[in-house]
Amino acid sequence: MKKGCICLFALILLLAQAALLHAAEVKNVQSSQVGNRVQFTYDLTGEEREAEVTVNLTVPGGDSKTDDLHLEGDVGKVKPGRGKVIWWNVLQDFPRGLNSEIAWEITAGGQSFTDATTGMEFVFVKGGCYEMGDTFGGGSGDEKPIHNVCVSDFYMGKYEVTQRQWQAVMGSNPSKNTSWFGKTDNCPVEQVNWNDTQDFIVRLNEKTGKSYRLPTESEWEYAARSGGKKEKYAGMSNDSGLGDYAWYIANSGSSTHSVGGKTSNGLGLYDMTGNGWEWCQDWYGEKYYGESPRNNPRGPSSGQYRVLRGGSWDSNQEDVRTATRNWNAPVNRNSSVGFRLSLSAP
Repeated sequence: MKKGCICLFALILLLAQAALLHAAEVKNVQSSQVGNRVQFTYDLTGEEREAEVTVNLTVPGGDSKTDDLHLEGDVGKVKPGRGKVIWWNVLQDFPRGLNSEIAWEITAGGQSFTDATTGMEFVFVKGGCYEMGDTFGGGSGDEKPIHNVCVSDFYMGKYEVTQRQWQAVMGSNPSKNTSWFGKTDNCPVEQVNWNDTQDFIVRLNEKTGKSYRLPTESEWEYAARSGGKKEKYAGMSNDSGLGDYAWYIANSGSSTHSVGGKTSNGLGLYDMTGNGWEWCQDWYGEKYYGESPRNNPRGPSSGQYRVLRGGSWDSNQEDVRTATRNWNAPVNRNSSVGFRLSLSAP
């Protein structure tokens, strides 16, 4: 740091917005240097109880995200209000100081909106870049190589699509073929194949005028890992704490459970680990990671199987990892397979 001076030539503020959605917004950002720290003040508006405030710093040579920086104050889960403050301890991240242009991006993610037709809730996922694949080691060969992927902003279903929501759109409930049918219509719908999900999406989009879809595999993993964080499971990496976050073979009692019954991940998404496998949009490619494009990869152009992610009520601990890839033919149905929806952000 030259003479204790930080050259903040560029301050970038990107607001996560969607038409007609009451999403939280970061406004009125101001920056100042106080000793060896940088202070950012801002207002957080919106109707949500809280939003996920994140910071991205760009300097020559690369980007640093919230988890990479020594930040204090109103970052992470933040309730709306005025006069929020974030402190950045510069010398802890750059001991030799900085004398260059710095670009800041402060965003409010984790906002939600509710679809008026079905009652499905959606959480805003701020796009970004991450290392996709088996970052913890010991995974299957199709989880390698670890590769850098960037996804655009999108919305992800807060919960897996439930039996009630499916019936509201389709007029029937395929889950009646399971032994625990009638347990609750707030359980995830299962016994739906990939083709069934496409029929559901077509009808839903006709009713709503929106463009809901299945998430891509890269979007799914990014969202499951709380926005691309290095998380073994959706929301954390502690093996002994898995039961707090997921319904899986060790605690499920051999059936699905009502959505949202476990702890959410960092974006406020539930059951991304366990409860039900989730269909993704992509064709499955065993060696696709070795040829995947960096920006918004969408899987092979053709194939025999579609991708499944997240594990289910009958999965072991290995299979509910965020990096685990599964697949099935698009015509096959199973009592452990359901889905959640996504929506591209404007």
